[in-house]
Amino acid sequence: MPTPSMEDYIEQIYLLIETKGYARVSDIAEMLSVHPSSVTKMVQKLDKRNYLVYEKYRGLVLTTKGKKMGKRLVYRHELLEKFLGIIGVADENIYRDVEGIEHHLSWDAIDRIGDLIQYFEENPERVRELELIRNQLEE
Repeated sequence: MPTPSMEDYIEQIYLLIETKGYARVSDIAEMLSVHPSSVTKMVQKLDKRNYLVYEKYRGLVLTTKGKKMGKRLVYRHELLEKFLGIIGVADENIYRDVEGIEHHLSWDAIDRIGDLIQYFEENPERVRELELIRNQLEE
């Protein structure tokens, strides 16, 4: 299993490739607010673990394993953002909160949150009930 730091890199590399078609060390450094030398070290580690193929001065490409993991990590992030929104977390706090919890939940917990989101999407009246209860508790 990748470390939380590795997950952050894989997720950002996946997103960059999906949006721009490529991911350069400088782009990754900017997205993660780290030095390019830190990115190079991590990319080399990810290459050794077969998440990507890195060639110095030529760029990097996610392997099938890396793409699968990247897609899963983006799904986890988006799912948690949606969940926090449903339960009423303020928009300005959602991203930071997701970053704080996403590495600490098991994939089993993520799957159960996905089930709960699906329930709420299929039963929007339950979301409205939740909002009413939350408003009553805040009074």
